[in-house]
Amino acid sequence: MSQLDQTQFDLTPDQREIQDLARKFTADRITPHAAEWDEKHIFPRDTIKAAAELGFAAIYVSEESGGIALGRLEAALIMEAMAYGCPSTSAFISIHNMAAWMIDRFGSQTVKDKYLPSLVTMDRIASYCLTEPGSGSDAAALKTKAVKDGNDWIVTGTKQFISGAGENDLYVTMVRTGEDGPKGVSCLVIEKDMPGVSFGANERKLGWHSQPTRQVILDGVRVPAENMVGGEGEGFRIAMMGLDGGRLNIGACSLGGAQRCLDEAIGYTRDRKQFGTAIADLQNTQFMLADMATDLEAARALLYMAAAKVTANAPDKTKFAAMAKRLSTDTGSAVADRALQLHGGYGYLMDYPIERFWRDLRVHSILEGTNQIMRMIVGRELTRQ
Repeated sequence: MSQLDQTQFDLTPDQREIQDLARKFTADRITPHAAEWDEKHIFPRDTIKAAAELGFAAIYVSEESGGIALGRLEAALIMEAMAYGCPSTSAFISIHNMAAWMIDRFGSQTVKDKYLPSLVTMDRIASYCLTEPGSGSDAAALKTKAVKDGNDWIVTGTKQFISGAGENDLYVTMVRTGEDGPKGVSCLVIEKDMPGVSFGANERKLGWHSQPTRQVILDGVRVPAENMVGGEGEGFRIAMMGLDGGRLNIGACSLGGAQRCLDEAIGYTRDRKQFGTAIADLQNTQFMLADMATDLEAARALLYMAAAKVTANAPDKTKFAAMAKRLSTDTGSAVADRALQLHGGYGYLMDYPIERFWRDLRVHSILEGTNQIMRMIVGRELTRQ
C-alpha cells in the first residue's frame, strides 16, 4: 500500500516487518528457483520447510500450540509476498496453514498434542481433503464414509484434486459419519502410513507444477476416534470456516503473482523498442499498465478489508471473503493475461516468467470454491431477508 501517514488504510510497522521478511525469503529462496521447479515438476520440500523456520507453517496457530498467532491480514501479506516468486508454492503453504489451523482451533488437546508440534516445524506436512470425484462445488454431498467400530472409525472413499497427496504426511479429511447433507459430515486426521491409504497417479496439470496433485484413496482405513477434529457432525462447519481463510490466501496468491506480472511488463516495455520508441512511451501501453495497476490496487484493498473482517469474526466475514476471492483471482488472471500481451511473442516463451504465472493463476478462479459459487454466496447474503 502507499506510503501514507499511519491511518486505517495503511499497514502497521509490525505488518510491514512481516511483509519485508516474507519478501526477503521469497527473493532468496523462491524466485531464483521457481522456473526450474515448474519446468521439472520439482516439489521444493527443503524450501517449504525453511519457510516453517520463520513461522510460516503456523501463521494463525495459537502461541500455546507453537504458532505465531497472527491475523488473516498478516497471513495474506505473507502469501502475497511468496506468490511474487511462485504462486504454486505459496498456495501449497497456505493449504498446510489451513489444515494446521483447523486442528488448533477445533481439535481436542489430545489431537493437538499428537500433531501440531510436527506441523509447526513442517516435519510433517498436511493436506486438506474435501473435494471428491462426484462432489466439487456441492461439497455437502460428499460420500466418503466413516463407520464407528469400537474406538475407531473405518473410512472408505476417494478424495480428488488433493494438493500434496502422496508427499504429505497428514490428511485433514471430511467424511460422512451420519445423515445426508452438511449435518452428517465430520472431520478426521488421517495419516499417510495408515493401512488402506493409497494415492492415484500424479495429475498432469496446466500449472501448479511445483506441487503434486493426486487422488487420496481410502480403503477401510482404521482411524482412532481421538483423531476427530471437533465434534461428530461439525465437519462441514469447520470446513467452511477454514475456507474463509483459504479464500483470502488464494486471493492473496493471485495478487502477488499479478504484481510480479505487472512489474515484469513495466520492465519489458521500458526496454523493448518498436517504431523507434520504447513501448512504454506509447499511450496504448500506458493505458494498459494504468488499468492493470488500478485493478490490482482495488482488489488488494478489498482483500485486506476482508482479511480484517475474518480476523475480527465480523458477521459479514464470509460474504467479504467470497467477494475478495472472486475479485482478486479474476483480477490476477486478467493482469497476467495483459502482461503476456504486452510481452508479445516473448510472453509465450518459457524464457520469460509470464507464461508460468498465466498458467499458475488460472486455477485460482476454480479452487477454494469456484468464482461462480462466490457469486452465489454474495448474492444469497444480499437477498436474504
